[in-house]
Amino acid sequence: MVVQDGAEPFGLGSLVEVWGEPYHPEDATPVFDFQVCTPRPGRVRGRSDYDLHVERGLEATADADLVCLSPKHEFLRHDPAVLEAVRAAYDRGAIIYAHCSGVFDLGAAGLLDGRECTTHWRYTDLLAATYPEAKVSPDVLYCHDGTVLTGAGSAAGIDASLHLLREQYGAAVAAATARRIVVPPHRDGGQAQFIVRSVPDCDAETLGPLLQWIVENLAEDLSVEALARRNHMSERTFARRFRAETGTTPHSWVTRQRVQAAEELLERTDHSVDWVAGEVGFGNAATLRHHFARVRGLSPQQYRRRFAG
Repeated sequence: MVVQDGAEPFGLGSLVEVWGEPYHPEDATPVFDFQVCTPRPGRVRGRSDYDLHVERGLEATADADLVCLSPKHEFLRHDPAVLEAVRAAYDRGAIIYAHCSGVFDLGAAGLLDGRECTTHWRYTDLLAATYPEAKVSPDVLYCHDGTVLTGAGSAAGIDASLHLLREQYGAAVAAATARRIVVPPHRDGGQAQFIVRSVPDCDAETLGPLLQWIVENLAEDLSVEALARRNHMSERTFARRFRAETGTTPHSWVTRQRVQAAEELLERTDHSVDWVAGEVGFGNAATLRHHFARVRGLSPQQYRRRFAG
């Protein structure tokens, strides 16, 4: 974890929550050799009325498998030593994860050219203008392009970290980590950074109870028509309310829940892919394979071989 002057504590803390925790016997999630470093060891100026003391220099990045750049206040000023360390880590195949305003250091290091990326919604226009070769996605939680992961900011640091944890260790480990942090186990990277929640009528219910019912009944008919009928709305009103409350479409949300449930069944059971497809509502193995490959970049069989047990 690279911290610099002007370190923002929430963004830094969101990354530490996933990667810097000690062993917890109740969930037995992986424990990482977690180290914090800075260009000039010693006192690192903080943003919020307290400073940090960091003893390690940037040599700590020399053999790290994951190098994280935490957010900083003066993000348009770049330390050449940090840029050099990031390029060296990238060149040797390390995963590079920049969160919030830390993404600007990746641009200065030349690692955003031609790459899908994001940052906090306040800064996406500036990022696109400063690094025109970057493919900036302004309204997503995180982007994962090759070995470079970029996060939107603040709490999205947890979402991006859980995504990476899921990619490396599977759904069960990511879910156990999420339970420890007391957050949902997965928010898809393409979900909106912020949700414009419409003010409901005084006698209207939110979609919370329906979302819980969906998760518990994935094998049911979950089409927009069926869900709108269940919630006593027109299809158009239901779709608009769903996006306002979740930041995504009913189809995308349901598909993600079904894929996530399939991941867990593939890890924890030895049932056939056809059986898994039926249990999570995809109906058949071909449909499961299609959606699984789009979301995970793996076939169900490949996922099982990688993460089962």
